[in-house]
Amino acid sequence: MSTEALVVFDGVIKKFGQFLAVERVDFEIRKGEFLAIMGSSGCGKTTTLRMLAGLEAPTEGEIRLAGKRINDLPTWQRDTPMVWQSLALFPFLTVRENVEFSLRMRKIEKAERQRRVDEWLERMQITEFADRNVAHLSGGQRQRVALARSLVTEPEILLLDEPLSALDAHLKVRMQTVLSNLQRELGITFVYVTHSQSEAFSMADRVVIMSRGRIEQIGNPQEIYRAPRTKFVAEFLGSSNIFSGQVTTAGNGMIRIATPAGEFDAVSGAAKALGKGDKATFVVSDDRIQLSNQRPETGNALRASVVGEEFVGATAVVHLENPAGGLELKAQKSHEELEHLDLSPGAQVWLSWRPEAAHILPGE
Repeated sequence: MSTEALVVFDGVIKKFGQFLAVERVDFEIRKGEFLAIMGSSGCGKTTTLRMLAGLEAPTEGEIRLAGKRINDLPTWQRDTPMVWQSLALFPFLTVRENVEFSLRMRKIEKAERQRRVDEWLERMQITEFADRNVAHLSGGQRQRVALARSLVTEPEILLLDEPLSALDAHLKVRMQTVLSNLQRELGITFVYVTHSQSEAFSMADRVVIMSRGRIEQIGNPQEIYRAPRTKFVAEFLGSSNIFSGQVTTAGNGMIRIATPAGEFDAVSGAAKALGKGDKATFVVSDDRIQLSNQRPETGNALRASVVGEEFVGATAVVHLENPAGGLELKAQKSHEELEHLDLSPGAQVWLSWRPEAAHILPGE
């Protein structure tokens, strides 16, 4: 992946009447990267993608593709094909005719059209369905046809608008692998809009998290997971335990924060900017929480009661609550680690974590 910017959003704003859909976004999409844009419904992610595709025009600001301003460039002149959530295949055409369609529109000669179509049918493993009507294909097969149709023109960038949302769980996982492998193999820039954290984090080089038209954070999946920049991001990820309180002591990069659930130590670069009396919020990922029947001798600890247990494949997420602080908490552990604990609803256990596991939210 190159560090060269292929796409630049420069102060881009989008309004629909008085409604502010996208609020002054500034970011770059690098050449050859897999970028995911995620957020809840109405956050502005699809509008951002549609502006890049030419389906919406920015109200203010500038979008540049390969250094060229494209605000007013028609969709068909941008070479930014999109794979839609609905796939938007032509139901009255065969698989081959669907894949060939964009090449016909570009007036590519017949022999070259056939060569490219055959290549992509084979690459997407749908050659045997070439003469079949797309209406008779499975969801996963139609997904591959949509990808072949978009990539047969050999674009520099591909836009994908929640393309896996209609697929069954096992097909989603399979198509995630197909997409990731394709992107690495081709070196094409992928811009992928989704509301699914698992999709974004498993495939993307970088992730953009949006809320109410604003960008909350951009970074690689591990950065965002381990070091959310705002309370919104921490809550959106759903894997963070969030504590808020006031600094009681500070020094040498270590601070103690008094919260309704107790006093806890934290070590963080952000801690250096905090002093006694300052408000502070920190998060601890659920996989960094330890559970035990006895209070640990070192580290941060608090007692909580079990609410329930959620099985997540090889691990389980234990949901707990601390009545004193009114906190809802969670810990993700392997099934083996939980065998010696009483996890029946209402049972009492100790949660603990190292000071280094606490991430202080900057500016909160």
